[in-house]
Amino acid sequence: MAYIPDYATLLAFTAAALVLTVTPGPDMTLFMSKTLTQGRRAGLAAVFGATCGLVLHTVLAAIGVSALLSASALAFTVLKIVGAAYLIYLAVQAVRNGSSLALEAASVKKQPIHRVWLQALGINILNPKIVLFFVTFLPQFVSAADPNATGKLMFLGFYFVVLGMPICAAMVLGASAFARFLKSSPKFMRAFDWAFAGIMGTFALKLLVAKANS
Repeated sequence: MAYIPDYATLLAFTAAALVLTVTPGPDMTLFMSKTLTQGRRAGLAAVFGATCGLVLHTVLAAIGVSALLSASALAFTVLKIVGAAYLIYLAVQAVRNGSSLALEAASVKKQPIHRVWLQALGINILNPKIVLFFVTFLPQFVSAADPNATGKLMFLGFYFVVLGMPICAAMVLGASAFARFLKSSPKFMRAFDWAFAGIMGTFALKLLVAKANS
């Protein structure tokens, strides 16, 4: 189908998505802490809330980027170059600062499940880093000349959600062991920092070199 990227692009995106999913961030901190303090139902509610936020980000990014593409191919190219610079920034930050998983105290007041969902949704939607990431990361996998760019942006965004949701759910089901593993395995997390930096840097440099040679 026209909206499905070619095999090489899909493979590269899958690798990036997997590393991003297992790299600790605000969403992971929330659903892991909710699981450890309130149980698996709360953790899964947090995962579902964050997932709903990602769906919204996907739709808005696809619509916004597609509108930019329709308005100006040059503006779309500029967005991709700015995005490449942002990916390099993320790569540098990952190497310099590393990942972190800050869990809430065990004495935290328990919340109803629907409030856990709303909290996760709000954190995801209002996180400017996620907004910026979706707007700059997804376009790296489509061409300004592609007539199916909108469909591909939608596909990649939803593919990211579908790929990440079961992984996050598995983390919730094994939250205690997973949290202990992350805290007791700094070398493992450091490897993920470098993997994240390598993938982001590779995408960014590949794009910049392609633009320089065009």
